[in-house]
Amino acid sequence: GAALAPAISHAQAQPSAMGASAWKTSLSIYAYLPTIGGSTTFPTLPGNPSPGVNIDANTIIDHLKMTFMGALDIHNGKWGAFTDILYMDIGGNKPKSRDFTIDGVPGALTGDMSLDIKGTIWTTAVEYRLATSDPAFTVDALAGVRMFNMKNTLGWNFTGSVGSHPLAGRSGSTVVDETNWDAIIGVKGNYTFGAERQWFVPFYFDIGTGQSDLTYQILGGIGYRYKWGDVVAAWRYIDYNMKSGKPLESMNFNGPMIGATWRW
Repeated sequence: GAALAPAISHAQAQPSAMGASAWKTSLSIYAYLPTIGGSTTFPTLPGNPSPGVNIDANTIIDHLKMTFMGALDIHNGKWGAFTDILYMDIGGNKPKSRDFTIDGVPGALTGDMSLDIKGTIWTTAVEYRLATSDPAFTVDALAGVRMFNMKNTLGWNFTGSVGSHPLAGRSGSTVVDETNWDAIIGVKGNYTFGAERQWFVPFYFDIGTGQSDLTYQILGGIGYRYKWGDVVAAWRYIDYNMKSGKPLESMNFNGPMIGATWRW
């Protein structure tokens, strides 16, 4: 899912510079801390066909195992291209104990549930600069593809005892792993303002379909341009609705992100 990096790298080139038909390159690194929501049908849970997956930003910070988020954008004249990748690996477990009595004999049962989520969203697209009447306002039309891979692993371990007699332990895991490719179209751009045009408002929107029923992405934010590059704060929303019968039924990412862009 591309958003912040393509949007902020878009701000690097003013229309006068673009007219020189020189290659302009930008590299963006960003941090995205969304709330993740969705529904997954785990194959070993026929009695509960659509357990929800809801993880807030604080949980991501506490249980983040590995992440990479970055993008590369190139432009020459009216034409350009970008690629953006977002990878997250989040995992955690939650133990729970319950006491009970059987024929007056006390017992206890302990369950330990774990959930690991690995997600990759990769977008690549070509861009075409549209003409605008205001030189401070630039807009690119874009067309490309987005790959979405999500691997959800649910694990469990149950142990217990009745009096001095241990209960037979039960443990296992189940995995849902799905990869979707979708064609997307959209727009991105920015509006610059301020005495020296150092402030800008980036925006991004795309929508598509393919192996997913529908996917779309929206971003808006505020940025400031330094001599070495740009810094941006933005809000980003990514939504996926899968085709009927898929184990991964829906997924969405909604939250803030900050990033920096270096250009040459």
